[in-house]
Amino acid sequence: MMMSAVSFAATSATWQRSQNTPTMKASIITVNSLPNDILSTLGVERPAALWVGQNSRLCSGSLLQVNSPIDGATLAEFATATSDDLGIAVNASQEAFRQWRLVPAPARGELVRRFAEVLRQNKLDLAELVCLEAGKIKAEAIGEVQEMIDICEFAVGLSRQLYGLTIATERPMHRMMEQWHPLGPVGIISAFNFPAAVWAWNAAL
Repeated sequence: MMMSAVSFAATSATWQRSQNTPTMKASIITVNSLPNDILSTLGVERPAALWVGQNSRLCSGSLLQVNSPIDGATLAEFATATSDDLGIAVNASQEAFRQWRLVPAPARGELVRRFAEVLRQNKLDLAELVCLEAGKIKAEAIGEVQEMIDICEFAVGLSRQLYGLTIATERPMHRMMEQWHPLGPVGIISAFNFPAAVWAWNAAL
């Protein structure tokens, strides 16, 4: 199952710490007009442009102002990540992958199932953030979060269907076996108009 670079480190760290339902953290930062009660529910506690595992990292890049396409209001301001921050995220992902790749696929699928449950519990709050950030109507924003849940359910099923071929060779009493392995850390460039769904399509599989 493929995971994005930073989220891969987060899920692996969560798995290593315990096999209880993980606490998911949103990566929205300095709050201006965003609803504080929703951010608190989602576990956003302090400004940070980058999360690696369960830890936030204060970055030193240029200041980025996020404006709502609805009315132009400033939603958040935060320092962007630099190439040095990227290196830290990539190294953490590579380190996490060394253990994550040893977790059996059905067990990895179970973690994705738990993630889907967290999405269900916070569906309306996440949809409201999508509304503010992307300017979508509420129904479409809810649908996008549902797409995240749907791809998680699809990925859970796939985690028990990683079949491999058994191939005959020219040697007597000998067979070759095809086996699937985790892809490893990957980078995802997502779309503005689908801030949640496109990321989930890549991260859950």
